[in-house]
Amino acid sequence: MAFVALTVTFSGFLLIGNPDGDILKLSLKLLEGTYFHDFLLPGILLLFFIGSPHLLTVWLLIRRDEKRYNWALASGILLCSWIIAQVIVLRTIHWVDFVYFFIGLLVVLLALQLKGKWVV
Repeated sequence: MAFVALTVTFSGFLLIGNPDGDILKLSLKLLEGTYFHDFLLPGILLLFFIGSPHLLTVWLLIRRDEKRYNWALASGILLCSWIIAQVIVLRTIHWVDFVYFFIGLLVVLLALQLKGKWVV
């Protein structure tokens, strides 16, 4: 959770601060055929929909809050959904997408397990 929270939040801020994608070595050609003209809105969406829930989940896990596994489950589902949407919109896939999708899936399964729902 912390890995995703930190990397996604950092990437979101970098995309917002540098919408041309140069700082992350992203080409604007990736966005051709999409609704996006630069990486500003994707950066905002990444920060809001993926970074924020993961940061909150990490905080709840540290505090051992009773809702921590619910937030972990939601964060994992959001991450997997983001990766699927990204692959569909950009019509391309990168090895990093597999890594983050696997992490999201693992978080979903672990959260269900820790909530007492046997998934396997």
